[in-house]
Amino acid sequence: MEKYTTVTGIAASLPLANIDTDMIIPAHYLKTIKRTGLGEGLFANLRFDKDGKPNDFILNKPPYDQAKILVTGENFGCGSSREHAPWALLDAGIRVVISTSFADIFYNNCFKNGILPIKVSGWELEQLRDDAERGDSARISVDLEKQTISGPDGGSIAFEIDPFRRHCLLNGLDDIGLTLEEVNKIDDFELKRQLSQPWL
Repeated sequence: MEKYTTVTGIAASLPLANIDTDMIIPAHYLKTIKRTGLGEGLFANLRFDKDGKPNDFILNKPPYDQAKILVTGENFGCGSSREHAPWALLDAGIRVVISTSFADIFYNNCFKNGILPIKVSGWELEQLRDDAERGDSARISVDLEKQTISGPDGGSIAFEIDPFRRHCLLNGLDDIGLTLEEVNKIDDFELKRQLSQPWL
């Protein structure tokens, strides 16, 4: 997993509450277990009409088609527990999702896949939404090390994050990476077991 420090880029406002995982990535895109190529299906039912032509949707419009940050409504990522949802966001270049609340499983899946979900208060979300509606000036910087979000006018918002999850993102550690940090202990255990129980 890529190490995470600071993300600076265009922020897109998606002010809808209860965006579920089926809206993030429709079910017919779930035929693959690959993490790449899912960006094309991100918000597909909102981005395209039934003939596949682009709708008047925020992520279809410049500069928001290059967004790295989403400022969303409450309860983002609710619905079924599909891991393809954060995969699709990441494949489309989204590294940060900001909301007042997230569905628990989606929230956990984000951290495991290198996306930073940030919870803020209602008035802070409105302030960030205003920043995200400035077109080419809608640039926000998210510093995980300092735990701050900086807007285009220089204002800053502090956010809280679990220290362990912060450590994992800063060091690019997913579940496999965390296990590999203990590879010497694992090898030592396997050697001792082989010597003491060679019949296994």
